[in-house]
Amino acid sequence: MGNGFATKVVHAGEGKGKPYDAVTMPIVQTSTYAFANTQEILEFVEEKESGETNLRGEYGRYGNPTQSAVEEKVAALEGGECALLFSSGMGALSTLLLSLLSRGDHLVIASSTYRQTRNIALDHLSRWGIDTTFLKDGSIDNLEGSLRPNTKLILCEAPTNPYLRVIDLDRVSQIATKHGIVTAIDSTFATPVNLRPLHHGIDLVFHSATKYLGGHNDLLAGVIVGSQALLSPIETLRGVLGCVGSPHDAYLLLRGLKTLDLRVQAQNKTGQRIAEFLEKHPRISAVYYPGLPSHPDHAVAARLMTGFGGVVSFEVVGDGAQASEVIDHLQIPYIGPTLGGVESIAQQQALFISRDPAKRSASGVSDSLIRYAAGIEDADDLIADLSQALDSVTVRTVAST
Repeated sequence: MGNGFATKVVHAGEGKGKPYDAVTMPIVQTSTYAFANTQEILEFVEEKESGETNLRGEYGRYGNPTQSAVEEKVAALEGGECALLFSSGMGALSTLLLSLLSRGDHLVIASSTYRQTRNIALDHLSRWGIDTTFLKDGSIDNLEGSLRPNTKLILCEAPTNPYLRVIDLDRVSQIATKHGIVTAIDSTFATPVNLRPLHHGIDLVFHSATKYLGGHNDLLAGVIVGSQALLSPIETLRGVLGCVGSPHDAYLLLRGLKTLDLRVQAQNKTGQRIAEFLEKHPRISAVYYPGLPSHPDHAVAARLMTGFGGVVSFEVVGDGAQASEVIDHLQIPYIGPTLGGVESIAQQQALFISRDPAKRSASGVSDSLIRYAAGIEDADDLIADLSQALDSVTVRTVAST
């Protein structure tokens, strides 16, 4: 097949011998699979109980050929032994946590993280007797001191949402290995184009495949990559919980993955240009992008990553009202809560958290912060659009004084 990444995104997980000699992997749209006779059932059960892999289908909640093609492709891209597809990113993360943690266990979340990840730890794992310690951004020196005898999992995110912090995965892996603790990372913002956490000793990688992997804002999916030994109990629980990806979403994801390398490379370049433009603009008070030397984790990101992604977060001079004006003056991006697609999307992230200023402040996300997720539009057009939006707010502010 070839070892190049661009070759793998097209061909991994898909042989040439597809049904009906199709070039594209078909959508196997079925909820169940029929058996020819009783003997075939007995042989199937015997193989399953013996732990053999590559079994024929039984029921859609346990697997699907279209789903399997996606899993093989993503595993190849991350350099993992195998992968599991889920109906959403949170479905993947929730199943991972419930599979690996039990009552009395301790979880360490090693950097700022997606708010729903924080919510499941605080609002749900805590109800089931699982304790969580959260480390502040940049405090990896405190990681080893936060571990307990009952710590079972260290969970990271890189880059983080929305301040794009990048934790030193090599150090996380060294500390975890020393203490016999499993590590997992949300690598949604990075994608396997820019970061391969397994190569740095992390045990499990998961993505909201809704974002960059799908790339077209038309599906929900999540995926976990790792060893067969770690994924086996997660796969079992997925079959119980039923959060398996649908055949049609798997097909859309398979299609999106084929252009992943092209899309992300373009978004890397655009993200860098936007960040550099914003850093020099007088209406911007702060820019958060790991590709900038001013970012606190730039050195770590430059060592771990091959590109810095298409998401740029920045703060507008003034208060939240000023940021809202910038958002409303933008003409090209959509306004919404997602990222990673071919269309640019911008959001004043704090407003999606709560209408209550106190709750927004407690979240740690500034009202003046805008998260800008660049698509694959012309970079000059996006920068010109940002420029006019920022300049429009300046003119209105000056005119009112």
